[in-house]
Amino acid sequence: MRLPPDHPLRLALNEEMHARPPEALTAPLRLTFLALVSDPSMRAREWEHVCALARRHGVPPPPAGAAHFSADLGAFRLKWERHSEFTRYKFIVTGAVGDPFGMPALQSVPTDWLADLPGQVMVATHATLLPASALAPDFDSISTRHFGGNVLVGAGIAGGAGSAFTDVRLHDGYGRLLVLNRDMSERQAGRMMQRLLEIDTYRLMALLALPVAQTLSPWLNQAERELAEVTTALAEATETDEPALLDRLTRLEAQIESCEAENHFRFTAAAAYHELVQRRIEELREVRIQGLQNFEEFTERRLAPAMNTCRSVAARLESLSQRVARATQLLSTRVDVSRERQNQQVLVSMNRRAEAQLRLQQTVEGLSVAAITYYIVGLVGYAAKGLLSAGVPVNVEAVTALSIPLVALAAALGVRHVRKIVAHTAP
Repeated sequence: MRLPPDHPLRLALNEEMHARPPEALTAPLRLTFLALVSDPSMRAREWEHVCALARRHGVPPPPAGAAHFSADLGAFRLKWERHSEFTRYKFIVTGAVGDPFGMPALQSVPTDWLADLPGQVMVATHATLLPASALAPDFDSISTRHFGGNVLVGAGIAGGAGSAFTDVRLHDGYGRLLVLNRDMSERQAGRMMQRLLEIDTYRLMALLALPVAQTLSPWLNQAERELAEVTTALAEATETDEPALLDRLTRLEAQIESCEAENHFRFTAAAAYHELVQRRIEELREVRIQGLQNFEEFTERRLAPAMNTCRSVAARLESLSQRVARATQLLSTRVDVSRERQNQQVLVSMNRRAEAQLRLQQTVEGLSVAAITYYIVGLVGYAAKGLLSAGVPVNVEAVTALSIPLVALAAALGVRHVRKIVAHTAP
């Protein structure tokens, strides 16, 4: 049966559900896990570095643009995955040695290649998967022999089909994870191992927000005091005080917005990582072992307060931004009202000046009519005298007197006409 054409993303979205599958793990084996924080600009370099390792061992490299790669390189198996903020590598070697952590899988990886890995190490863990029968269930002995005598964190996993132990400490720069398999299948063992390693990774990525929150707390205290001072002064401020207060508020608002924009991603990412930690712990399906803290108890007991601090600081920052915005809006309204009042006073003053100018203009126009009349009447008088000298019987005084009203009327009409033309052409 023929169907309409596929959506361009149908195949890619369907395959996304099968991306990054956990490795099938068979006990005994040794595994080294690395998670390196790296900038997105390093993606091409990371891909090239993995390609170089694959070619070095005669294995086809991952295609361009790939975000994950898995291959058997002979001496070890490699699983590479690129995430938004970090890249993780798994190096897997089958077989066991006397000491579960005496010969880690990382020893099989070329040292020069490891030294050139792009990014900064956030997680480095040596893990060992053994059959449950390989070690006696003596936790004190396990702690003494393999974890430097430190207090263990452990639980049954996969509903009791296996067990996992760690001390959540670094030994020569590496964490240690011991997993004992009772009845887990290869795929199930791989899923459990991946979840345990992801719990450690996402826990540390979430905690990246804690130093930010601790640094911001003193600054928030100072900013809140500044806001309190401004709002207190605002209640009794006069018009002359308002511009200075508005300047303080706008500066404070700009600082808060800059701080919020700079740290918003870190706080939201921390919340997302914390949620992933909780989800991975649930997926472990832990079974408590008497006398040991399980992974949920240990992680939440220490991670939850840190996340609460981050949420509190993020909420304070957002609340402070909203309060400063409200205070700025209130003060801006007051300044606008003051400006409107000042503008009204300016308009009243302008009206008065316009009226005075109008009266002055009318006076000037009257004087102009009088001056024009005077000069034209003088010309009429000279013309009458000229006619009299020419022998025309003209009464000079009478002609001059009679011309005065006529000339004055004509001058007044002329000035009025000119004023109308100017008023009509004015913008």
